[in-house]
Amino acid sequence: MKWGGRRSSGNLDDRRGVSGGQVAVGGGIIGVIILVINMFMGGDSGAVLNGIENQIQNQGGEPVELTEEDKELGKMVDAILVDTEDVWHKLFEEQGLTYEEPTLVLFRNSVQTECGGATSASGPFYCPVDRKVYMDLAFFDELQSRYGAKGGDFAIAYVIAHEIGHHVQTLLGTSEKVTQMQQQTDETGANRLSVALELQADFYAGVWTYHNQKMKNFLEEGDIEEGLSAANAVGDDAIQKKSSGHVVPDSFTHGTSAQRMYWFKKGYETGDMKQGDTFAELK
Repeated sequence: MKWGGRRSSGNLDDRRGVSGGQVAVGGGIIGVIILVINMFMGGDSGAVLNGIENQIQNQGGEPVELTEEDKELGKMVDAILVDTEDVWHKLFEEQGLTYEEPTLVLFRNSVQTECGGATSASGPFYCPVDRKVYMDLAFFDELQSRYGAKGGDFAIAYVIAHEIGHHVQTLLGTSEKVTQMQQQTDETGANRLSVALELQADFYAGVWTYHNQKMKNFLEEGDIEEGLSAANAVGDDAIQKKSSGHVVPDSFTHGTSAQRMYWFKKGYETGDMKQGDTFAELK
């Protein structure tokens, strides 16, 4: 992925240089549960985050020296964030709307948000209350080692684009409508709505990729495969098989591997936001 030569976003809040100290999360087992259930959490994750807020214990706060690799990763994330801003400003303007830029927070170990407290085990997520994306880059090592994703720079771009997709849903009012609908149905129905919301964020990640390629020709050979590999790894069915050996479809909140790959590819192949009605099968 070609990302050099970008301007600085100004919306990257890099907190990796401040240690969160030791994080105690329910003796360890809760961290595993969060990792499995909440992996790649992106939507209105406040309920999950609030549930673990009281289990986060921060100690220290001492400055941490960033390695050269850390600094390079930070520059890449900043460049990806810039590209999301450029694309979504353009797409919103075409609809007569104004795109409000979110902040992307890089952290280590734990973080406090307006949606509650979270640890690295929560995976990358978007908080609609403060309109910020939170990410510990150690997530991508876990994605490769535990869930078999290929890794690579575009895998990071895909995840960021997915979380920005949730920001787009917030700006367009989609997330609020889904929350209201979830309050009027049972758990299974609420989960299905969550799946549709997540798949649409995958679709928006594909839409961003399509338009960013046209604007900046940033893709290199193998990049799309990296994104699809990440999407495959974080499917609900793949995670449940890895963690328990069996699959419970009614408990899905993010969609199957096949669904996630399908909607990302559809967004990438069409670039048309109007074709992202992932809620159609619920009607």
